[in-house]
Amino acid sequence: MPRYKLTIEYDGTPFVGWQIQADGLSVQGLVETAIEALTGEKTIIQGAGRTDAGVHALGQIAHAELSKDWQPNIVRDALNAYLRPHPIAVLAAEKAADDFDARFSAKRRHYLYRIINRRADLALERERAWRVPRPLDEGAMHEAAQLLVGKHDFTTFRSTECQAKSPLKTLDALGVAREGDEVRVAACARSFLHNQVRSMVGALVNVSEGKWSAGDVAAAPAARDRTACGQVAPPQGLYLVKVDY
Repeated sequence: MPRYKLTIEYDGTPFVGWQIQADGLSVQGLVETAIEALTGEKTIIQGAGRTDAGVHALGQIAHAELSKDWQPNIVRDALNAYLRPHPIAVLAAEKAADDFDARFSAKRRHYLYRIINRRADLALERERAWRVPRPLDEGAMHEAAQLLVGKHDFTTFRSTECQAKSPLKTLDALGVAREGDEVRVAACARSFLHNQVRSMVGALVNVSEGKWSAGDVAAAPAARDRTACGQVAPPQGLYLVKVDY
């Protein structure tokens, strides 16, 4: 059966997340429904990242096996037609190797967290960023972030509902930069624990606000204490940007 690689963009606001759940609309479920409308067959797709409710994607990757050898542009355009009016877009459909797996073939995942650092409420960005009214020191946040780069036990930064077998992860990069009122936190790794990026962002904001020191960040992995993390950044600021293969 031909295997297709799908690049998908979505606004996560109205969804329970990527993964199908008992209640509510999921991105995975809607894409599978669109494939069934095109092919007449039920298909289970696999995504590279199981984003939570409210989390967005600029470049989620999924793979699907279709019984017919469709032209990729037809697959893309047909799925987009069936996905309307939901805020999901298939940016590209490509034929993939039989052993390509969107999740397990991934070498690196890139996430972006957006903070709007201003006093005024958000109007256009209400569900697409986290507003932090107090002035943030992005330099101090970036310096503290470097203490988390590398291989660590990230238990302190994982959700209590995380299903990963091991808390050990290698964080390839974690950077903080400002563009006007926007503070951007970029994270890159082969894989992440559930809520890891949002928890790390919350800790970096704690550093800027004086609630944590750089030493606290450095000691957090060794603590292996989920309750020590403090705040977890809200989901609406998080984006799955791209996946490397």
